[in-house]
Amino acid sequence: MIIFYILGGTVLGIVLGWWLKEILQKNTLNSAKEEAEKTLKEANSKKEEILRKVDLDSKELLYKLRIDFEKQNVSKREEFLRLEKRLLQREENLEKRLDFIESREKEFTRREADFRRVSEELKKKDQVLEQLIEEEKEKLRRISSLSREEAREILLKRYEEELRLEKGKMIRVMEEEIREDADKKAREIISQAIQRCAVEHTTETTVSVVQLPNDEIKGRIIGREGRNIRVFEMATGVDLVIDDTPEAVNLSSFDAIRREVARISLEKLVQDGRIHPARIEEVVEKTKQELDKRLIEEAKEVAFEVGIHNLHAEIIKLLGRLKYRTSFGQSVLQHSKEVAFIMGILASELGLDAHIAKRAGFLHDIGKAIDHQVEGTHSQIGSELLKKYGEDEIVVNAAKSHHEEAEFESIYSLLALVADAISASRPGARRETLETYIKRLKQLEAVANSFEGVDKGYAIQAGREIRVIVYPKKVKDEEIFLLAQEIKKKIEKDMDYPGNIKVTVIRETRAVDYAK
Repeated sequence: MIIFYILGGTVLGIVLGWWLKEILQKNTLNSAKEEAEKTLKEANSKKEEILRKVDLDSKELLYKLRIDFEKQNVSKREEFLRLEKRLLQREENLEKRLDFIESREKEFTRREADFRRVSEELKKKDQVLEQLIEEEKEKLRRISSLSREEAREILLKRYEEELRLEKGKMIRVMEEEIREDADKKAREIISQAIQRCAVEHTTETTVSVVQLPNDEIKGRIIGREGRNIRVFEMATGVDLVIDDTPEAVNLSSFDAIRREVARISLEKLVQDGRIHPARIEEVVEKTKQELDKRLIEEAKEVAFEVGIHNLHAEIIKLLGRLKYRTSFGQSVLQHSKEVAFIMGILASELGLDAHIAKRAGFLHDIGKAIDHQVEGTHSQIGSELLKKYGEDEIVVNAAKSHHEEAEFESIYSLLALVADAISASRPGARRETLETYIKRLKQLEAVANSFEGVDKGYAIQAGREIRVIVYPKKVKDEEIFLLAQEIKKKIEKDMDYPGNIKVTVIRETRAVDYAK
C-alpha cells in the first residue's frame, strides 16, 4: 500500500507538474503575445509620431525656404530700384550738365560778342583820342606863338574853371557830411532829452492802474508758473506789471486802445474770479468787440453834437479810434471837435457855408486813426480815405492841405489850417511832444512783424523790450535764437534809439480740446 501510495503520488506529481508546466507555458505565451501586441502598437504610434514630426519639419523647412526666397527677392528688387534710381539721377545730372554746358556756350558766345563790341569801341575811342591829341598839338602850336603872359593867362583861366568845379564838388560833399553829422547829433540830443524829460509824460500816456479787491488776487492773476500772466500779455499786447503796490497792478503799453482793452478785461476777470488761459482769451476777445461798439457809439455822439450827419460807417469807426489817439498829448477826437466848431464860427463870420466848414474841420485828422499802419503822412492818408468814402472835394482838400502839404483849392482849406493852429495853440491844449517816442515804438513793432514766421510783435517796457511771438509750425526751437539775432541786427541797422532794446522771441505750442 505504501508503495502504491508512493507510485500513485509520483504519478500524480508528474501529472500535476506537467499540467502546471502547460499552464505556465500558455500564460507565458499569452503574456508574450500581449507584450508583442503592445510593442507593435507602441511602434505604430511612434511611427505615426515620427511621420507627423517629419511632416511638420518638412513644412517648416519649406516655409523657411519660402521666406528666405521672398527676402532675397525683396532685397534684389530694392537693389534693382536703387540701381534704377541711381541711373535716373545720373541721367538727370547728365541733362543738367548738358544744360550747364549749353548755357556756358551761350555765355561764351555772348562774351565773345561783347568783347568784339568793346574792341570796336576801343578802336573808335583810340581814333577819337588821336584826334584830340592832334587838336591839343595844334593848340600848343598856337600857344607857342603867344607871349609868356598870354599863355599864363590862358592856363590860369583853364585852371580856374577846373578849380571852380572841384570846389563845388568839395562844398557839396562837405555840406552832405555836415548835414549827416547834424542829423546824427540832433537825434542824439533828442534821444537824451526823451530819456531825461519824457519819463513822467510816458507814465501818464502809457500806464493804466487797475485796483484789486485784495493782494491775494495777484497770485491768481500770475497763475501757475506765470501761465495766466503770459497768456494775458500775449492776448492783449500789453505788459502787466505786478509789484509791491498794495491792491493794484499796472498795465503798460504805448497803444491806448490795447491798454484800455487790457484794463477792462482784467477788471472783468477779477470781478468774475475765473482766471485761466481759456477764460482770459475769451474775455479779451469779447472786450475788443465791446470796445469797438462803444467807440462807434461815442463817435456818433460827437458827430451829432457837432452837427455832422450821413457819415460812412468806416469813417465813424475810424473817428471812434481817434478818442485814444493823442497828438502832443491832446486827444485827436477832442481836437477834431474843436476844429469843427472853430471853422464853423469862422465860416459864419465870413459868410461861408458853416456846415461844409464843420465837416472839413471834423474830418481833417481822420488819417491819424491808421497812420501807423500804412506809409505816408496823416494828411495824405486822410485825404485818400475821405475820397474813397465819397466825401466832397472841399473836405478832401482841407484834410490834404491843412499842414501845407498840398495847394489850397478853396477858402475852407485855409480855414482848416487856421482852426487847426488855434486848437493846438490854446492854453492847456497840448504838452511836450511824444510823437518821436510813439513813432519809434511803432517802428519797433513793424521791424519785428516784417520777419517770416512771426505771429505778433509787441513793444513793451516803454520801448526797452520787443516781445515777438512766432508760429510754432513755421519756426523751430533751434531757429528762434537766429531769429532774435536777425531782429536785433535789423533794429540796429534801421532805427535810432537811446539805450538798449531787449529782443525776446517766444515759441509756444498749445493743445486745446473740449470736454462735452
